[in-house]
Amino acid sequence: MNYIVLDLEWNQSNTGREQESDKLPFEIIEIGAIKLNEACEMISEFNELVRPQVYHEMNRVTGQLLHMQMRELERGKPFPQVAERFLDWCGEEYCFCTWGTLDLTELQRNMQFYGMKPLSHAPIAFLDVQKLFSIAWEDRKSRRALEYAVDFLRMEKDIPFHRAFSDAYYTAKVLAILKRDKPAVFSNVSFDTFHPPRSREDEVKAQFDTYAKFISREFKNKTEAFADREVISSKCYFCHCNLKKRIKWFTANGRHYYCLAYCEKHGFLKGKLRIRKTEGDRVYVVKTTRLISEDEAGGIEQRREHAREMRRHKRRKREAE
Repeated sequence: MNYIVLDLEWNQSNTGREQESDKLPFEIIEIGAIKLNEACEMISEFNELVRPQVYHEMNRVTGQLLHMQMRELERGKPFPQVAERFLDWCGEEYCFCTWGTLDLTELQRNMQFYGMKPLSHAPIAFLDVQKLFSIAWEDRKSRRALEYAVDFLRMEKDIPFHRAFSDAYYTAKVLAILKRDKPAVFSNVSFDTFHPPRSREDEVKAQFDTYAKFISREFKNKTEAFADREVISSKCYFCHCNLKKRIKWFTANGRHYYCLAYCEKHGFLKGKLRIRKTEGDRVYVVKTTRLISEDEAGGIEQRREHAREMRRHKRRKREAE
């Protein structure tokens, strides 16, 4: 299996008034990629400009960052043609790798806009090299800029940053160092959910070294999602036992929900639910469960009390009006 290290550059509206701005907020204008073999050795490269079809004026910030003008893009080819060439170049068996989480989503959004065949009808597993860098050398939570990682690893800066090919090139070099020095982090795959699971059989259940992740199928609404047993369950990802909750699911903002359960063998388990909307205005759930310390469990209790106080405050305010 090969690794396809992908980077995209995109343009957007200066005003947000264009008719297509809701359907295509970011129009891809450049695709850059490096192909690595299983040993993370560079074996091929891809770099093509895309001729704009939606936004014919360069966004001010984008133009300054990329040092690119619209007349340069006129040398490019239409997106469907470039995308087809890119996917043919990728080959048969490969894993996408990106710096951050946005590129695969925007690639698929642009493909959908032009009526192209989807990459997948389900979530796509990929390697977020930005996240892997944090797991390998930092605190697992921070997300650094690519140039920071290049400086940290004392890599040579032999081409400028902030173009699709150059950023793919540097990301590939970081990935190669990870493969050499920290190969265990490659098990920490990410999932792009531009297309959420279609059925219960397609739902994602993944276990990592410090947490487990579940990505649900689509539901009509939040109420239907919370009626699903798998969505609201709390399972220890080591012994796979269903746990009784010490604190049931609660929220302070209506988007993120938390719970606390206890495993007799492994201790406190924190659950977190994120409600996400699909392109069709339905919802799906991303749930993570993580074993935590007793002190961290106390923090969940404090968060619940804060949520309760916020609800009481809102109720009193409504009653006073």
